[in-house]
Parts: sequence; C-alpha cells; structure tokens
Amino acid sequence: MNWLLRLAIVAVLVVISWAEANAQPVIPRAALQYRTELTRIAHAEWGMDAPIAVFAGQLHQESGWRTAAVSRVGALGMAQFMPATAKWWCERLGLSVQDCQPTNPRWAMRSMVGYDRWLIQRVKGDSDFDRLWAALRSYNGGLGHWQAEAKAAGSFKRAVVDSKCGAAKRSVVHCRENLDYPRRILITLQPLYASWGGEVAP
Repeated sequence: MNWLLRLAIVAVLVVISWAEANAQPVIPRAALQYRTELTRIAHAEWGMDAPIAVFAGQLHQESGWRTAAVSRVGALGMAQFMPATAKWWCERLGLSVQDCQPTNPRWAMRSMVGYDRWLIQRVKGDSDFDRLWAALRSYNGGLGHWQAEAKAAGSFKRAVVDSKCGAAKRSVVHCRENLDYPRRILITLQPLYASWGGEVAP
C-alpha cells in the first residue's frame, strides 16, 4: 500500500472519529415506549413538578434505555444499579429477593427516581439545578464522596465542591467521569427531553 493511500485512510478515520465525537444525541426509539411510565413514576415520587427531562437524560446516559445493559463493572439494567446498591435499596424498601429486579424496566425507573429523591434530600446547593448536580454526582460516584468533598470545600457551592474532587476520599482518576456525568445529563441530554416536562435550568 503506497503512502498516499495510507494517508487517505488515516484522514477518513480521523473524520469519522471527529463526526462521532461531535454528533448531537438523539432520543433512542426505545425511550418512547417508557415515556408515560417514567412520567407517572416521577409524578408519584416527586410531585407534579418532577424533573422528568432530567430522569430521561439520566436513563439515556446510563444505558441508552437498554433494559439488559450490563456495564464492565457489573452494573445492571436501564438505571445501571450495582448489585450491592440494588440489594441495599430493595432491603430499604422491604422488597423480597424475587422483587429486586434491576433489569426490569419498571423496577429500574422506579428505583432510579426514588434513589435520586433520597440523594437530593442529603445534598445541598444554591439552586435546584445545583442540588440535582450534586445528587447526580452522588448517584454516579457515591454520596459519601460528595459529602467528603463538600466538607473539604467548607462550602456547598457547586463549583467549589467540584474543585475538591480527588482531594478528599475519591481518587482523582475518577473525577473526570464523575464531573462529566451531571454535565452531560443536565446540559447535553436534558434539553433533548424538554418536551417531556420538568426541565431544570442553571
């Protein structure tokens, strides 16, 4: 293969990689079948002003709405619950082992929305947006880590707490993913689901 052909192949691969990295997200077809159920669950747990667009963005981020999704670390289902977290959550709700079903879409949506509610009651921030940001960071990387970072920051201001990622209990190697998680859901994906209701603005 001559050098011009090799250069052309490399150029094509670079263009494809750039296009994939900059592609605007779209709502997966699978999401549409769960819209009504997610809305019902969210209203039951959070009230009529539930941030449904946020929850939809979170399911999009977690699994792309795939009910059988399994992560490389063993997280299961649409809401990507780790087995230990699912077990703890089910015990907290008094669910039997048979009723603890992370790959069941109804269980996944109900548990994610309920767990988000549990988390938001344990974080602080200057606005609903900032509290959701903190709750999402906690969903992704653990409430204890966020609390330790807030303590190290001596503040509940979002930017100050975020600046302490890796300076408390959490290893700095996990900070990029943990900080990108709420950013992608609230900034990139939430607007995609705005018509579903309950957007939360910065």
